[in-house]
Amino acid sequence: MKDEKKDYDFGFQRVGESEKTEKVAEVFDSVAGKYDLMNDLMSLGIHRFWKRFTLMHTALTEGMKALDVAGGTGDLAESLAQQVGKTGSVILTDINASMLSEGRNKLLDKGSFNNIALIQSNAETLPFKDDTFDCVTIAFGLRNVTNKDKALKSMFNVLKPGGKLLVLEFSKPNELLTPFYDFYSFNVLPKLGEWIANDSDSYQYLAESIRMHPDQDKLLNMINEAGFSGSEYFNLTGGIVALHVGKKLSHEST
Repeated sequence: MKDEKKDYDFGFQRVGESEKTEKVAEVFDSVAGKYDLMNDLMSLGIHRFWKRFTLMHTALTEGMKALDVAGGTGDLAESLAQQVGKTGSVILTDINASMLSEGRNKLLDKGSFNNIALIQSNAETLPFKDDTFDCVTIAFGLRNVTNKDKALKSMFNVLKPGGKLLVLEFSKPNELLTPFYDFYSFNVLPKLGEWIANDSDSYQYLAESIRMHPDQDKLLNMINEAGFSGSEYFNLTGGIVALHVGKKLSHEST
């Protein structure tokens, strides 16, 4: 049941639960077609390094199962599929049908669909049995989830004992970078959105949502509170992005 009495961040606004879900859906319906191009332009291609770094921490091997949550256009899912090989499997989920359609088309064009399944689902209520996946990833998606605690718990549940959660997300940069990053975020990003995607408002939301997202230590605490152990994070590009890693202990370790 939706809790409309509780407010959630939508950028710098405070809105009800259903309204946030609807507004985020509108953003990604609008940007889906230009999502990959804008990622390259906004990050000057550095997002590819961030994702490669994430993939170095999956511990996936041939025959394993991986889940990419809020996986959008399928960048991570495609690489995860290579890690688990033909005998393994990857499921790509996203709550947004437009983003999932873009991912489907891109994977089809690349011929990368052999061991990848696409399912539209909410990160807060993942439709899988407990203890199913060896690794769960979510890259630049947790920030847009309405109830982050609920989503982290859902990801914990579907992980196998011994499995890993990888959360790649924008975070809080160091003090030296902050003035330049703020100027870029609130002056350049919306203009890029206007010129390339004909949508400045969605990229204004992007900048605002990053500022409202929990910083490195707060997110680490949230991951631990969801049940993960041995959690840690790695700052990338001066903390503009952070990779958080959590592990679900095996039954023998609990």
